[in-house]
Amino acid sequence: MRGVLANKSQAFLTMLGIIIGVASVTMMQSLGASFQGFILAQISSVGGQTMGIVPKGVRDLGADLNSLTYEDYLAIRRLATVTSITPGIIIPQKILYRTESSSPYLIGAQKELFTNYGMKLESGRLLDANDEHGASSVIVIAHQTAKDLFADDDPLGKRVTIGGASFTVVGVLKEVGSPVLREFEDAVVMPFTRAKALTGQKALTLISLQSTGDVALTKADITQVLRQRHSIQNPTNDAAKDDFEVRSAQQAADIIKTVSFSLTLFLSLIAGISLVVGGIGIMNIMLVSVMERTREIGLRKAVGARKRDILLQFLFEALALTLIGGLIGLLLGAGLAWFITLIGSRFLGDFPFVLKPSAVLLSLGMAVGTGLVFGIAPAKNAADLRPIEALRYE
Repeated sequence: MRGVLANKSQAFLTMLGIIIGVASVTMMQSLGASFQGFILAQISSVGGQTMGIVPKGVRDLGADLNSLTYEDYLAIRRLATVTSITPGIIIPQKILYRTESSSPYLIGAQKELFTNYGMKLESGRLLDANDEHGASSVIVIAHQTAKDLFADDDPLGKRVTIGGASFTVVGVLKEVGSPVLREFEDAVVMPFTRAKALTGQKALTLISLQSTGDVALTKADITQVLRQRHSIQNPTNDAAKDDFEVRSAQQAADIIKTVSFSLTLFLSLIAGISLVVGGIGIMNIMLVSVMERTREIGLRKAVGARKRDILLQFLFEALALTLIGGLIGLLLGAGLAWFITLIGSRFLGDFPFVLKPSAVLLSLGMAVGTGLVFGIAPAKNAADLRPIEALRYE
């Protein structure tokens, strides 16, 4: 430590590359885990058992948009692994109120839709069985749609026009507050039977449901039923051959975990390049230090120091520089990550600060590894000096 602290400014500049590298890796690891936790929390707020079935044409251009039928919905509803199921029709219409108009996410569905997607009521009421049976001309609108159409007026009881027909607003939903359900931020929901009468559409755009248990088992049951009903021969279980797609919140969570891990790893590796730069700086400084202390090395050897003692002395100095720099970088990176999550919480809601033990160990491990790799050459040079030549060195 006396050797490290003999020249404090030199020691700090040597550690600077390590500090920046470790801080970058720590920050990337922490922010990656925080982002993953934030998105997974949003998905769990929807419900990990929520699933949706859509025609393949919703995603693939040129594919059939009319492949799902009401009879498909009835067949799936009979499955023991399915609950809280509703058919859905998305309606490409504007909603008009006096001189104001809006193009919301307009869908006809049953009351189960609100449960499946965790939509909460702010005022009024939700759709009920009577609305569905009577094909009532009533709608429930999202918070943003209410602002767009009615500004500061109370929307309840107001009549709006959709597709030339008049509808009464009976409920307003709370803000979604989740990027996962961004399409429901301006949703308008009417009874499914009324949507069928309004559009004359027989095919379904969506079947929303919840699994009673294992999501994978529910997906397998749904897939088997629809393949039988649609006469799809698919022994290899190739999803590309199906004319429908089964989606689940759990599937989305798994994809996000994979993408988040890959992105965090990639960014951490890029940040780790600065550790290599810092390691090269340490090697250069240690080589200079060996030259400056040549006479000291010769004197130590003359009074009995072994080659191993000299090697370990300079290697430990390199390790001390990287370890101290690593600890400073760890604190700096964690502090920056915490500050960024604090800002994120102001704009996105509950954005957690996460610093996993694995991230701490990875950052410090990379710092110590850098010291070992780049400290060996200067230490070996010092250990190989001959005592007589070292004592004569000017």
